[in-house]
Amino acid sequence: MDYNLLQIGLAIVISLTFFHFFGILSTRFKKLPPGPYPLPLIGNLLSLVGTQPHISFANLSKSYGPIMSLKLGQQTTVVITSPALAKQVLQKQDLAFSSRYHPDAIHAQNHHKFSVAWMPVGPRFRNFRQIMSANMFSSNRLDENQHLRSSKIHQLIAYCNKYSQTREAVHVGLAVFRTTLNLISNTIFSKDVITEPFSDESGKDQEFKDLTSNMFIEIGRPNLVDYFPVLRRFDPNGIKSRLASYFEEMFKLFAKLIDERMEKRKSSDGIKYHDMLEVLLNESETNPQVIDRTHIDHLLLDLFAAATDTTTNTIEWAMTEVIKNSSILKKIQEELAQVIGRGNILEEADISRLPYLSCVVKETFRLHPVVPLLLPRKTEQNVEVCGYIVPKGSQVLVNVWAIGRDSNVWKNPLEFKPERFWESRVDVRGRDFELTPFGSGRRICPGLPLAYRIIPVILGSLLNSFDWKFEQGVIPESLDMEEKFGLTLEKEIPLRVIPIPL
Repeated sequence: MDYNLLQIGLAIVISLTFFHFFGILSTRFKKLPPGPYPLPLIGNLLSLVGTQPHISFANLSKSYGPIMSLKLGQQTTVVITSPALAKQVLQKQDLAFSSRYHPDAIHAQNHHKFSVAWMPVGPRFRNFRQIMSANMFSSNRLDENQHLRSSKIHQLIAYCNKYSQTREAVHVGLAVFRTTLNLISNTIFSKDVITEPFSDESGKDQEFKDLTSNMFIEIGRPNLVDYFPVLRRFDPNGIKSRLASYFEEMFKLFAKLIDERMEKRKSSDGIKYHDMLEVLLNESETNPQVIDRTHIDHLLLDLFAAATDTTTNTIEWAMTEVIKNSSILKKIQEELAQVIGRGNILEEADISRLPYLSCVVKETFRLHPVVPLLLPRKTEQNVEVCGYIVPKGSQVLVNVWAIGRDSNVWKNPLEFKPERFWESRVDVRGRDFELTPFGSGRRICPGLPLAYRIIPVILGSLLNSFDWKFEQGVIPESLDMEEKFGLTLEKEIPLRVIPIPL
């Protein structure tokens, strides 16, 4: 019996080896982009060293070039690491690369079917994008809601002022998260999600932050199922199961808020709402075949998670870089003092008059892009790019983290130097492919207009309202700058700094 098992095992190994080499020959014949030679079964998985795939891809591209192919288990992955090729994928051949590759985690709660970020480009996708653009991210709607954002920023400064009186350190990421969470919840629900947003005793803000952070970590975490789809039914890493529980927590929150609104709509108290939830509920009543309660849940999940996590991480990275570099802090504070007056809170109309602040924000996007590989794309048929064939079904990643640190694109790329943008017209709106933290084309982040307003206002208000110093014993030169990889990049060690009264 043992001999029979040995024969069966040997036959399996020979068969797999045959198919492996046959696969290599067939794909090489198709002029795949260059890349490391794949091993049987596991492909190039051993080339991904450690827990930071964006860094592994960047290092490999130095050997194999700006368009590179890898075999990660059974999945062909093509990685783009230059502005010229990013332009090909994100703009010139955008339609061919507009489909999403779905990590297995995204199948939790069927999120891949209902999420605007992950659903296929088509009528429903365009309808949802139009709803978000017209009712949340258009210039007119952003202008109408400016008072909400201003109110939340004033709360943030008041919170920091409390700490400045006692010379205690502020957890910057958590404080900014509280602000953006209630800002988004007011835009969508006309109320705060955290009713005591700056009460350290409540603990709800930390729970929410951990929840959104964990969602992005799970989505970005390496998953055996993505490399070997045959394991999908087993979920060996438990990633989809954990993510499903996180989604369920968010859906319970939304259910409570939506049910509360439905009850108010039945009453005759005369209150009229003009927020995003009202738009979605009206749309679901008018076109129930297009949008229903499930679609609303998943859309709200997209809006809450993306807006809070990305804004928080960008501001925390910016504060870290500025405070550790006294000359940059001095320059930005001098500009703020001259334009709006020392100690004043910024308004959104001030942004255009603060060019150095804008340079600091761009430099943060360059060195610390929040979504380092953007969201993965997928080819639905063979696509030719610069003489190479990207095979049907390939996962396509644009490594904006690597592009931002490429010495062929940027001088002294590892140095945080906002001045590099003084004479540059490079922008983040998806037209300049050396700096595309929000992506480009059909899949560009719909929240870009809001981020473009809120990030510099929060950052400038914090830097203009206080002087800042590190806690005792923390030396700026040795400050920990490690990244925690997920779908987004956050600081491994949260920034804690002391606000000093002016």
